[in-house]
Amino acid sequence: MKEASKGVFQDLSQLLHQLIESNNRMLDIITKINGIMNKTKLLSLNSSIEAARAGAQGRGFTVIATEIQKFSEQSKAANNESLVVMKELNGQINSVIGVRTADVAYDLIDKIDRNLFERNCDVQAWSTFEKIVDYAVDPTDKKKEEVIALLNNLYKIYEVYHDIVMADNKGKVVAVGVNTELMGKDVSSADWFQGAIKTSGCSVSEMYYSESYKDYTVSYSCVILDKMGKIAGVLSTRFNWNYIYDILNKAKIGQKGEVYLLNKDGIVIASKRPDEILHRNLVETYPLVRDVIAGEEYGYEIESTNGALTGIIGYAHTKGYNSYPGKKWSVVVRETF
Repeated sequence: MKEASKGVFQDLSQLLHQLIESNNRMLDIITKINGIMNKTKLLSLNSSIEAARAGAQGRGFTVIATEIQKFSEQSKAANNESLVVMKELNGQINSVIGVRTADVAYDLIDKIDRNLFERNCDVQAWSTFEKIVDYAVDPTDKKKEEVIALLNNLYKIYEVYHDIVMADNKGKVVAVGVNTELMGKDVSSADWFQGAIKTSGCSVSEMYYSESYKDYTVSYSCVILDKMGKIAGVLSTRFNWNYIYDILNKAKIGQKGEVYLLNKDGIVIASKRPDEILHRNLVETYPLVRDVIAGEEYGYEIESTNGALTGIIGYAHTKGYNSYPGKKWSVVVRETF
């Protein structure tokens, strides 16, 4: 049997980079050939002049010089056609990379949206659990122990949260899954508590740094309603933001490629460099990003300096998922050249 050939796996982004580099080398070669043809034509012209001076003795050489000139002109015409084709190919390659980069951004924001939608569903479902509702309505010590054990169990099972916190309708923490130091704390003025009280659904915070957990997080908060539909408390989760890093780190981009998750103001809230988080405004680095944030839901932009390609920025905006409206965040992927 014929043995199947084995190839070294290469990411599509790397292959596209190699393709455009090869194309650029071909453009350089065509330019050099044009230079040679110009010199050949000039040499043929000079030879014709010298042959004419030689009179009858130079007629044979004149014929040769004329044929060389024709060959030079034909070669240059063919070379110019090749140059047009190569430039068209170059533009098509750029478009392929642009679409590919935009597709990567779209795939990433879709994965992030799906993940955050699930977190949205979690807190809404848990806030209706019978043990949690009963404890919010009738807070006895026995029910408190049961709810604390429940929250801790949910924390262990789901593995994507820093913590799960429950407050009564006055804003006092009455149960917590992990950080017991929060027990009894007044959170009535906290954004997550106020956000839940003021909305009929789930309140989702922006990504922020939590001093309580010494890490980045997003809070998902939902009111706990009694049988009469009155607010008896608030249940709130602290999503572990490291799971968003995992999504970005698995993106199939070039070795020099960059990938970012931005909030609606262009601030980096996730990237492959943790030191950038909440400290870098990508608009200041790449002015095109301002148009990207305000632009279409999905697409790409080509960067160039003096007509030379320097980078391609693919982007996609969060569109939300089912009942989760999204946060107007964007994924930006930049391939450099």
